[in-house]
Amino acid sequence: MEKLKVGDVLKMHCYKHNGTIHRTWDEAVVLDIIDDILICGNYKTLVTEKNGKTHNTKELAIIFFYQKRWFNVFAQFKKRGLYYKCNIASPYLIDEDIIKFIDYDLDLKVYPDSYFKVLDKNEYKYHKKIMRYSEELDKILKSELNELIKMKEQEIGPFNKEVVYKYQKKYLKMLEESKKTSKLM
Repeated sequence: MEKLKVGDVLKMHCYKHNGTIHRTWDEAVVLDIIDDILICGNYKTLVTEKNGKTHNTKELAIIFFYQKRWFNVFAQFKKRGLYYKCNIASPYLIDEDIIKFIDYDLDLKVYPDSYFKVLDKNEYKYHKKIMRYSEELDKILKSELNELIKMKEQEIGPFNKEVVYKYQKKYLKMLEESKKTSKLM
């Protein structure tokens, strides 16, 4: 793929540490590229699970990918408010038109009332053992989870709701423009 730009439509592939595919998304529209952060959006996109089952996302999501951080953040606009699903994951890379990252099980779930909890600790322990995560990797992942929690507590980056709503508006505008363009063709 040539140099990435706003408006590009990518796919997303999530892997596990052993290289197996975990989940794919058919669409992520590039909304912004700021230094080492890639911000994308999607809505009702097709998701394929590792077992082959598929479903479409129900809500619009703004997704923050990092090249120098070990996490990504999905801000999800659900009926009951803005939720966050944050994955402890490898820094992203782009291969052809696919955003790729390795998921390391631990998730931070943030609710509209700002309550949050860490999910999948047992899955992390299990995969750490069977996939032989190194002690160095374990330290990085736990440190990055703490950094993610600090960002949430300080409401910075993707946890700054003004930023997320700005990207929601941008995505909806791009979606509307693409519908108009497709009607003309």
